[in-house]
Amino acid sequence: MKQKFTGGLPFVLAAAAVFFALREVLGITEIVNAYWQLILDQAMIITIASIGLSIIYGFCGQFSLGHAAFYGLGAYAAGLISKLYGHGNYGVFLLGLVAAAAFAGMVAFLIGRPILRLRSDYLGIATMGFGIIVKVLMDYSNKWIPATNGATGMTGVPQIAKFPAVFIVLLLVVLLVRNLRLSSFGRAWMAVRDDEIAADAMGVDTTRVKTLAFVLGCALAGLAGGLYAHRYPIVHPSSFDFLKSFDFLIIVVAGGLGSLSGTVVTGISWVFLLEVLRAVLGQSFIDFRGVLYALALILVIILRPKGLLSGLEWQALIPRHVPGARSAGRPAEPGADGSMKGGMPDAGA
Repeated sequence: MKQKFTGGLPFVLAAAAVFFALREVLGITEIVNAYWQLILDQAMIITIASIGLSIIYGFCGQFSLGHAAFYGLGAYAAGLISKLYGHGNYGVFLLGLVAAAAFAGMVAFLIGRPILRLRSDYLGIATMGFGIIVKVLMDYSNKWIPATNGATGMTGVPQIAKFPAVFIVLLLVVLLVRNLRLSSFGRAWMAVRDDEIAADAMGVDTTRVKTLAFVLGCALAGLAGGLYAHRYPIVHPSSFDFLKSFDFLIIVVAGGLGSLSGTVVTGISWVFLLEVLRAVLGQSFIDFRGVLYALALILVIILRPKGLLSGLEWQALIPRHVPGARSAGRPAEPGADGSMKGGMPDAGA
């Protein structure tokens, strides 16, 4: 059991140390300026939230379209605490991150029990509806909490989530999800994803497993939102509408369902792709950016229908000798009845 969780861990930590040192050198030499540093931080924050959706959809097979709502709930929870009580204090900042994850997880638990009875597109529509409700509440939140400023966006949150803090949180999240993936919880997630009826017959408490995956995934989205609130000068409701949820969904699907490595690679690449297109097109043609990245997504789906990493994992991240590791990103396969198994939605409610 000990070997299961420590295998490959030194390589992950060494790679993280090298990346951190390289970024410090590039920062000192000003090769990475303030603008690109902001983009890098944004990429890591989006990756944290995407890993949360990867747990819900990639590992457990629960199709969710409301992920941005939990991202926003975390941003407002952490932002309000720091704005009202923090004044740049790092202790309050850490408390705000914990509160953001806890608040998003608590809301996920309250709505998860009834809506997780649904499957496939029915669950997706229910979560999307929840996302729309949260967006409307954010627009009018100043009626109950004036400090949020409602539809004009909340300002005044101390901007203290710099690169080291964001990077450390991302590393801890990757290690946490990696270990959960290798544990009995992770195997239960994938058993539910592959065949919920068979998993239930084998004694897996499918309701508990799905709820835990949903709560944990949403809590990570809230954590990412807390970092976002402390990295950008304004927390605006439009940053958390249901369209934002498609960004997370695209990252998880393009990276390969059930692939932690794919989610990390695609999450960071996605944010940089958007910014490169912004620089190439300029403000006059910025609207064409949506067309170009949609075409890029179509090409990925056509050329790599199982995702960029095709369900593969970095050996250092998910060692192959671990029981069940080879099924981490089991590609989708059509069942005898035409339904998709292995991470794709099941049919029916």
